This record gives sequence, structure tokens and C-alpha cells, in this order.
Amino acid sequence: MYAVIKTGGKQYRVEPGAKLRVETLEAEAGTSIKLDQVLMIGDGDNVSVGTPLLAGASVKATVVSHGRGEKIRIFKMRRRKHYQKRMGHRQNYTELLIDSISAK
Repeated sequence: MYAVIKTGGKQYRVEPGAKLRVETLEAEAGTSIKLDQVLMIGDGDNVSVGTPLLAGASVKATVVSHGRGEKIRIFKMRRRKHYQKRMGHRQNYTELLIDSISAK
């Protein structure tokens, strides 16, 4: 069984037991959360697609940890203009462990 959920402006395909890095969520590590923006649920040949969300469907997950991703280096340059700019960015994330998928 799998589901497609929406969180942080992105869509993720999840299965029970999978670990997932999503945009930062306001939850303590070790707590259980409920993700109720479910777009699709598939179980073998049975596929339920929402318009845009499935009513009554939810995914339960446990917050494993919070962290920051790898540094991305940004380099901007204009040739012959003596302009160079160096920047970096590290995106915050929340790591989730998918516990169960429920479709009512």
C-alpha cells in the first residue's frame, strides 16, 4: 500500500516503514503527527484519486529528527564587469518515519 501526500508545497510517494525528509514541521522529535493532505492511495490494482484531496484519508508518521541539508554553493558572475558574488544555503528539514496509511 502506498500514498501520495502533499506537505511543504511538495508531493511525496510514501509507504509504511519508509523514511522521508520534508520541509520543516513544527513538531518535537519523537512525537507522532497526522498528515491529512492525501492526494492518492494505491493498494495493488485498487487506486483512489482525490479531487484534489481524498476525504477521510490520512497518513500517520513519527518525527525522527530535525536537521540541515548539505550546503549549496551559489556563484554569480558578470563577465567583463568585475562582478562576482558567492553565497551558500543550507535548507532545514524534518525527517519522518511513516507508520501507517488509512483510507476511510
